[in-house]
Amino acid sequence: MLDDELLSVHLQEIRRGTVVLACLLILKQPNYGYALLDQLGRSGFAVDANTLYPLLRRLEKQGLLTSDWNTEESRPRKFYRTSDEGVTLADTLTGAWDELHTAFRTLKGES
Repeated sequence: MLDDELLSVHLQEIRRGTVVLACLLILKQPNYGYALLDQLGRSGFAVDANTLYPLLRRLEKQGLLTSDWNTEESRPRKFYRTSDEGVTLADTLTGAWDELHTAFRTLKGES
């Protein structure tokens, strides 16, 4: 029987990088943090706000996201969008993911 804590640690490791890629892909269309959180959850990437917002700030600092404030609504919202560099990285990571998926299928004998 697999230890739940051990499984949790390894699932967290897998998700860490995939959430970055998921954000870069989703944010090719501008969106704000709460809506992104919801969309990630609906897409199978369970992330809490305390993880997502620092990630968004880090990706913005790295030049992979841009942001703008929308102050036209009653409550100002910060909208994020994948930068050109972020799109390039997302495309590269997606290709690497596809290669890894193929490699895993080969290892499992599924070719």
